[in-house]
Amino acid sequence: MPVVDVTFSALPAHVRTARLVALAVARRAGVNEDLLDEVRLAVGEACSRAVGLNGDHSPGSAVRMTLSDEQSKFTVEVVDVGPLEAGSAEPDLDALNPDELSAPADSADVMPDLPPGFGLAVISGLVEEFSVSSQGDGTHVRMSWPATGGVGAVEV
Repeated sequence: MPVVDVTFSALPAHVRTARLVALAVARRAGVNEDLLDEVRLAVGEACSRAVGLNGDHSPGSAVRMTLSDEQSKFTVEVVDVGPLEAGSAEPDLDALNPDELSAPADSADVMPDLPPGFGLAVISGLVEEFSVSSQGDGTHVRMSWPATGGVGAVEV
């Protein structure tokens, strides 16, 4: 079971790098090309969430991302130091105003405040298996997709 561990500082600029690493490992693990956009979006959302939480709760703490190829599936786990938000398991998506989400770019409020857990709801729609747990070291967001086993061990 090849495993890649990535640790990066809680800066938004590092989210793109995390997505690129995840895509490279997903390809190597044999994730179907049709699922790679979902991998990219879900990993980006999970890492952005983690960067935001670390920035709010412990700016000097790193975000951890573990990627593994195990038992015909590709798994990504993103760990932050923040607490699991209240209500994050089932956010109230009906509370969003669609007109605010499509506001013109010159509007003073381009994006409304999204409800807690909105990012987790987005992720859950992009992955085959999804779990969120709050442990002693922070919140763990675990996502997985089917994989064929790829082309062998991953070296970084």
